[in-house]
Amino acid sequence: MANHPSTESVNSNLKAGIDLFNQGEYYRCHDVLEAIWMEANTLEKPFYQGILQIAVGLYHLGNHNWQGASILLGEGVNRLRPFEPTYAGVDVARLVDCGWAWLTMLHQTGPDRVAEVAAAVPLAQGEPAAGADPDAVVAIAGIDTPLPALYLFT
Repeated sequence: MANHPSTESVNSNLKAGIDLFNQGEYYRCHDVLEAIWMEANTLEKPFYQGILQIAVGLYHLGNHNWQGASILLGEGVNRLRPFEPTYAGVDVARLVDCGWAWLTMLHQTGPDRVAEVAAAVPLAQGEPAAGADPDAVVAIAGIDTPLPALYLFT
């Protein structure tokens, strides 16, 4: 179990990475979080690495790289689990559920339909509208599982 320091808000560097994630700028998010990760203490490194792996997994998905997306989404989700439900002001439980849902969709559809899953990414980016269900943003044709919004909640 991770050591959870008491934090009321997200630090400015992490906030910059989160803003990039929420804008769909997944590679730039990776760059910002990698710099934080490199300076983080040993206990916090998996937290930053988990978020940046999910971001890079989504970047790979955007490039129709099914294997890269699957591997990085899975690794990111697993790295973040010890930090649930919240850590450093981030709703980690929701991010884990989100990453898992997108990974599950990739595995349900398979490599031959990666372009269909990738086409759903822009539809799921950004903060869900007020009153909208953040866990039912978009679904892939022929698959009943809805995909959650790609948004890091703080």
